[in-house]
Amino acid sequence: MDDNIYSNKNTVLNSISSSITMKILINSTAFQIDLEKNETGKAFQSMLPLKITMEDLHSNEKYHYLNGSLPSNPINPNQINAGDIMLYEDNCIVIFYKSFQTLYRYTKIGHITQIEGLAAALGKGKVIVDFLN
Repeated sequence: MDDNIYSNKNTVLNSISSSITMKILINSTAFQIDLEKNETGKAFQSMLPLKITMEDLHSNEKYHYLNGSLPSNPINPNQINAGDIMLYEDNCIVIFYKSFQTLYRYTKIGHITQIEGLAAALGKGKVIVDFLN
């Protein structure tokens, strides 16, 4: 029975250490992203490096419609957290910089790990964002 506890602990530690990380630059301010281990995260990573102009919506998110689509499996997360990077429908990248409850459906792409300064970096209006490996 003790062997199972150690085995489970090792499995959790291995999954944490093998997370997929990347960098994002917002107006020259760098942040780290932990990508989801799903088809959407893998497809998004294959597009990198990616430089896009993002528009503001509702003073809580930035969005950009891609020319093509990514694999999606939308769910209603009920709660959006500042730093969440989501796919709306199958072609709209969204970075949330405020936390709130939602009724909309998204596919999670990843999460910005340290959100201090995120809202200030995104600013008001349009912003240029570089997603890097």
